[in-house]
Amino acid sequence: MENTEQTLFAKRFRGFFPVVIDVETAGFNKETDALLEIAASVLKMDDDGVLSIDHTVHFHVEPFEGANIEQAAIEFNGIDPFSALRGAVPEEEAIKEICKVVRKAQKAAGCQRSVVVAHNAAFDHGFLNAAIERCKIKRTPFHPFVSFDTTSLAGLALGQTVLAKACRAAGIEFDNKQAHSALYDTERTAELFCLIVNRWQQLGGWPLPEIEANEEEQDSAVKTTE
Repeated sequence: MENTEQTLFAKRFRGFFPVVIDVETAGFNKETDALLEIAASVLKMDDDGVLSIDHTVHFHVEPFEGANIEQAAIEFNGIDPFSALRGAVPEEEAIKEICKVVRKAQKAAGCQRSVVVAHNAAFDHGFLNAAIERCKIKRTPFHPFVSFDTTSLAGLALGQTVLAKACRAAGIEFDNKQAHSALYDTERTAELFCLIVNRWQQLGGWPLPEIEANEEEQDSAVKTTE
């Protein structure tokens, strides 16, 4: 990435680097239920400040030792946790590699910290944090609690909160047969996030007027009334 792009990226989100995450799990409890699949899309910004997907990393994950697996959850997402065909890797390997990839992209973009972007972000962010803690990873690029939730953003920008409906409202193709795959859902969520951010710019919402300019106008107005 060029220096101009780095500066734009760092300015756009106050030094934060958005990383789109999706997880597939064996239940709803981040502390006890297995993480089965995770994907992360890192983003890039061109010289005009337009955001797009750079690349995506994806892992099938072996259930951690002692993990709970809810039958209803795996029936819903269609994952057989113990199938050799999944090519699953240990949780620690998957999380460390994602952190490595994210840290490298974050640095290249001139940002100081990465922020999880997800649809219903509290769920995915919670499972990511729990995995990071289980793996005792101390040097993580992710902010521990700040996240960008595309559910809220899509509700504001498109009047839809369900991922499939929000994508269709935005003109993004969405195949229900491929849904509930971490790779597929991550990339659709990333497309949705980029579209909303870019549309806000196109509508004139970004960049904001310079604060210094506003302060000068205010000072001028005060002097006029004195």
